[in-house]
Amino acid sequence: MILLYYAFQATSLADATVITFSSPVFTSIFAWIFLKEKYSPWDALFTAFTITGVILIVRPPFLFGASAAGTDESYSVHLKGTFAAVAHAVFAAVTMVIIRKMGKSVDYFLSIWYYVVLGLLESVIVLFIIGEWSLPYCGLDRLFLILIGLFGLGGQVFLTKALQIEKASPVAIMRTMDVVFAFIFQIIFFNDMPTWWTVGGALCVVASSTGAAIRKWCQSSK
Repeated sequence: MILLYYAFQATSLADATVITFSSPVFTSIFAWIFLKEKYSPWDALFTAFTITGVILIVRPPFLFGASAAGTDESYSVHLKGTFAAVAHAVFAAVTMVIIRKMGKSVDYFLSIWYYVVLGLLESVIVLFIIGEWSLPYCGLDRLFLILIGLFGLGGQVFLTKALQIEKASPVAIMRTMDVVFAFIFQIIFFNDMPTWWTVGGALCVVASSTGAAIRKWCQSSK
């Protein structure tokens, strides 16, 4: 979550959200390695689509030119946010594989408890390292921090419970709605219209994630 929040600060809401939704592709790879699930040419195709989508969002200057990438300073920050979002997608995929491996043998609230405790310890360590250990002076900012904690914990509870009572594939399909909400919220609250590069990248990532999830769903139904 630390990487995800940094990605939201360093790049646009839509870009960060779209990149994090490459996690189903990484989930397929890790499930193949650790859960011995089959990794087919279709999965390789979905991986290629995801990489294409990420490239469209990153817009490296050697492919798209300096005008598409923006200024050196802004692009550097955008690139850091992109790498943070990709790293978050990888870690999220590992988490989904672990949760699925545990199944119903471990109560989902116990998983959430470990998530909260370890997240608190990690946050404290990172805050001390970067020297940003302080509370915001504005009461509104404090309210926003509380809401982040409440909604973030609630989302994690529902996601963990969903993975325990339903297969991972339909859960991953429903989670692609996050991309739609990210575009809507970015336009409404930040008055920031996504670029066509971002829209194209989003279509590639969502298509590959949805395709991979649907394929695994169909396979498990046989």
